[in-house]
This record gives sequence, C-alpha cells and structure tokens, in this order.
Amino acid sequence: MERVEHDAELMLRYASGDVGAFERLYARHKGPLYRYLLRQVRDPAIASDLFQEVWSRIVAARNRYEVRAKFATFLFKVAHHCTIDHYRRQRALPGEESFDVQSSIETEPASPDHEQPDRIAERGEQQSALLAAIAALPVEQREAFLLREEAGLDVEEIARVTGVGVETAKSRVRYAIRKLRQALAERAATPDVAVEEPVAARACARDMSG
Repeated sequence: MERVEHDAELMLRYASGDVGAFERLYARHKGPLYRYLLRQVRDPAIASDLFQEVWSRIVAARNRYEVRAKFATFLFKVAHHCTIDHYRRQRALPGEESFDVQSSIETEPASPDHEQPDRIAERGEQQSALLAAIAALPVEQREAFLLREEAGLDVEEIARVTGVGVETAKSRVRYAIRKLRQALAERAATPDVAVEEPVAARACARDMSG
C-alpha cells in the first residue's frame, strides 16, 4: 500500500501544480506502460503514438482525478481505452497485425533494473521466445497477462480495467499462463534450443485469487 499511496499523492500534487510530481510518476510507469502498449498493438510506431496519447489524457484529467483505486489501475484503464479506440479507428483486429519481436526488444525504453523486461524472461533468445508466445495469445488473454505482469495489477484490478467480471479476468490470466507454459515447453523440447522457465511458470504458483 505504501507505493499505491505514494502514486496517488504524486498525482494529487501534480493536479495542484507540482510538475515535478508528474515527472516522478512518468519515470516510474513509463516502462511498463510502453511495453503493455507495444505487446498489445505489436507495432513500435503505433505504440509510441498511443503512449503519448495515454499521457496526454492523464494530463487532461489531472483536475478530475480522485483516489478511488491504484494510480496504475487508472493509468492502464486509460491505456486500455486508447488501445480500443485505436482498433476502432483502424477497423482492424489485433490478431491480424504482424509482430516483429526483435524490433520490439530494440525499441523498448530504458528503465530501472527492477522494471526491465528480463523479469518476464532472460534477454536474447529466451525473451524472444516468450514475446512470440505472448503475441500468439488471444487478445483478451494477452491483455490480462500483461496487466498482471507489467502493470502489477491483481485480478480485481484487471477486471476493473477491462470491464469484465473478476472470474472472467481470473480465467483469462490462467489460460494465458497455461498457453505460455505450453508454448515454451514445446520450444524447449526442440533440439539445440534451451529456454529457461519464465515468469509464466512462476506465476502459476501464485494465488490467482488476488
């Protein structure tokens, strides 16, 4: 709760005119937000545009901000709606777009060690394998997984962001983890390919109720 309160305090201070508070919020959440967007739209240029759009909406909403949930829940709900709006504008389904895994790795912004993508998988071949597996997930499952792993949201917060019931959110995370484990196990069984067990496997041991 300490970090949650700190985020909310920074946002309230920013609403009161403290630009430095916003800069600290931005620095803290820019990495997870960008990776979430990139792995949703699977295009670095579009992800960058949406990244700017999300923060623009946050700035515009600063005077209406109320502490009703985690700041991260508020931030990623905005990101969720920006992503939906993008696909409505494009009249395209997410699964129809291509995904350049190597490009996604190279264009991710620098962030502190504890926010680096290597908490999902090791760099290099292991991360590429996981990113490809994430890209292959159904849209709803991919988003639920990313909200859990990148945004650090629990299933109730994921449900709130995506506008579904808690049980639905929980099922989406479970199915995503199951499919990722299966995909990476199949890759690890391929000769001359070694992939260490990623966070998807570790996540299965967690209490999915929260």
